[in-house]
Amino acid sequence: MTLFNLYTEGTRALEQSGNPDAGNDARQLLLAAFHLDMTHYLLNRMQPLPDSGPARGATDLYREMIGKRRRRVPLQQILGCQEFMGLEFCVNRHVLIPRQDTETLVELVLEEHEEGDRLLDLCTGSGCIAVSLAVKGKFSSVTATDISREALHVAKRNGERLFAGAIAFYQGDLFAALPAETSGSCPGFDIITANPPYIPTAVIRTLQPEVRDHEPVLALDGSGDGVYYYRRIAAKARDYLTDRGRLYLEIGHDQGDVVSGILDSHGYRNIRVVKDLPGNDRVVCAAI
Repeated sequence: MTLFNLYTEGTRALEQSGNPDAGNDARQLLLAAFHLDMTHYLLNRMQPLPDSGPARGATDLYREMIGKRRRRVPLQQILGCQEFMGLEFCVNRHVLIPRQDTETLVELVLEEHEEGDRLLDLCTGSGCIAVSLAVKGKFSSVTATDISREALHVAKRNGERLFAGAIAFYQGDLFAALPAETSGSCPGFDIITANPPYIPTAVIRTLQPEVRDHEPVLALDGSGDGVYYYRRIAAKARDYLTDRGRLYLEIGHDQGDVVSGILDSHGYRNIRVVKDLPGNDRVVCAAI
């Protein structure tokens, strides 16, 4: 048995399960199981593997990982990590896997924020938005909330791993997670970001098995029309923003008009929709 044999075996198993990216997934799992980079794999792929010791353990681990991927467990959950904004975030079944689409929001805030701004990130999940902005921006404070205690555990772990400073994490439902004195306080927050659940409930059952069966429904389900959380955020965000405060919300590709309308009905100004790299509506921004 060689590394190449194992790669071929894993690729075929994943192809049979309907995995559209079987070769890439099998390769990533093989490299992870054997703690290899691509260069060492290429150099040693045809060498016979020992039948005992560490190589035997790595072989068994690889086949176990392939079995999970065949059952459509997301690759990122198997590996336990996902790259986002050039940083490696820990992920598990309790958090939404960071998507490249969300980088649009982070990059926009980085372009438009001012040094010393105070940031609040709602529905933080893995902490990918809050932690990335803390690492790459110049904020005087970063605060993040999530209703899921398990998700906050992951976010805190990512914050401790990736950011040398302090991020305040609070568990609870949107703004209710914050200490009571935060509402209407001075200076408040200059920027509020959120990637809330925005998939209509009826649509969730149509999603890919990796998402539908393995990512947290709490982070996906935006209620009947998908915009339940945008209404709630729009209704309360003004109480927590400074006079020059701005709101940045990730949206579904078809929600730009409706979310803009919600913000307009609550008196927000300078409302605009920003597209992601593929050209889909991805972020709605507004000022108070």
